[in-house]
Amino acid sequence: MSSITIEVGLISGRTVAVETELDATVESLKQKAQTALGVGRGRLSNSAGEVLDGTSTIKHCGLCCGDLLTLQIGLVQVTSSSKAAAAILGDGRVVTWGNPLFADSSSLQDQLTNVWQIQTTEFAFAAILSDRSVVTWGSNSHGGDSSAVQDQLKNVQQIQASYGAFAAILADGSVVTWGDSYFGGNSTHVQDQLKDVRHIQASKAAFAAIRSDGSVVTWGDVYFGGNSSAVEDPSRLVQGIHGVPASQLNSVQQIQSTESAFAALLADGSVMTWGDAGKGGNNGAVRDQLKDVCQIQACRHAFAAILCDGSVVTWGDSSSGGDSSAVQYKLKDVQSVQATDGAFAAILGSGFVVTWGQPDLGGDSSSVQDRLTDVQQVQSCRHAFAALLSDGSVVAWGGRTTGGDCRDVQDKLQHVEHIASACFSFAAILRGGSVVTWGDVHGGGSSCEVQHLLHDVQCIRGFQRAFAAIRADGSVVTWGHADPAGDSTAVNEQLLCS
Repeated sequence: MSSITIEVGLISGRTVAVETELDATVESLKQKAQTALGVGRGRLSNSAGEVLDGTSTIKHCGLCCGDLLTLQIGLVQVTSSSKAAAAILGDGRVVTWGNPLFADSSSLQDQLTNVWQIQTTEFAFAAILSDRSVVTWGSNSHGGDSSAVQDQLKNVQQIQASYGAFAAILADGSVVTWGDSYFGGNSTHVQDQLKDVRHIQASKAAFAAIRSDGSVVTWGDVYFGGNSSAVEDPSRLVQGIHGVPASQLNSVQQIQSTESAFAALLADGSVMTWGDAGKGGNNGAVRDQLKDVCQIQACRHAFAAILCDGSVVTWGDSSSGGDSSAVQYKLKDVQSVQATDGAFAAILGSGFVVTWGQPDLGGDSSSVQDRLTDVQQVQSCRHAFAALLSDGSVVAWGGRTTGGDCRDVQDKLQHVEHIASACFSFAAILRGGSVVTWGDVHGGGSSCEVQHLLHDVQCIRGFQRAFAAIRADGSVVTWGHADPAGDSTAVNEQLLCS
């Protein structure tokens, strides 16, 4: 069979000439080009911008000698549910691993091409494809079965997830939901209101949609914020649940959520809340202070609002960060706030850090306070904080065995450029792309088994008890607890590329 030469180029303009046979597949041509260009996986597209099917032959695609193809290198993305993980490779294909009951996507592989984004509930996945259709798998009852609404899932722009349900915003601003109705999978009673939706926020078991006019529509379990008007109608009043009249929920700019409550920031800088009153759903005690709010941060059971003057107002569970009175005099010129499950850490303009909340969850930083100077950023896991200083070193505090103690690797934590977190551990990327980890040794805090593979790392994605590092060549390295994401050996051939 005669051979032809095809030019393959990157978006940067760099090209290479690849010799191939007419009966060879596009996939084999792509692999040759990737090797010659020294890059990771990508997708080949023709001069019209059409992505070529890897299983088709060169002849079938009508390619001729001298044709120029573009190798599009996509951003590798990795995400995880509580039982499985999924990676979108640079060529838009998907690789899954973990508990087979929730990870197995083998029957869908022919559909999982040109994948744009993946969202997860606790036990299921939903993938948005480049044509804006959706493919789902995992636990049927938690969103893995979308067959009842499949014909509606067209022109999907974004998907949000609660613990057990999905909500998709379509191009026309309408919303499609599926999954467990307890967690917000059934929105039929508000469907006529779900128009011109521009954003959706989720608590554990409810959704709140912001419409283009700034109004809000909620659905899901009332105990988790699924009924924002719970006190507007006394007949629907539920003990311990706070709501707000719909007439007051207008000009909403953004919504934040704790596990069981919502807080909406309005255009005038005020804040309206609803949901579990004791977990952030009732801000009545501080409402008069919530003026000119710029940003809201949430932990599991409390909120912290940064005002435009740099002060902070908190509410919710007092033992979990909802009461900042002990440090209120220090909360000035606050630039940002981070949260663990039950504590907050505020970075001041001076580079100092102020903490409050449960001491064993990072609310007490007194043991490291003298070292918390020139702080550039603070990262949090569920029980601890890690601060990156301007000199590239790191200071950690909180749960000693769950990320709050990095003394065993302190000498290695130099020239740190980024810190990622799993539930109970941290991973730091150093200058040059090497990685240092600490925290729960069974949950990603120890990376010794894969340390030889952790080079040229560009970013790290933290899961519940594991990490996934994405290297410069687009390959993925995982470590941590095997269930769900820490052990990817079954698919390493697909994840690791040279």
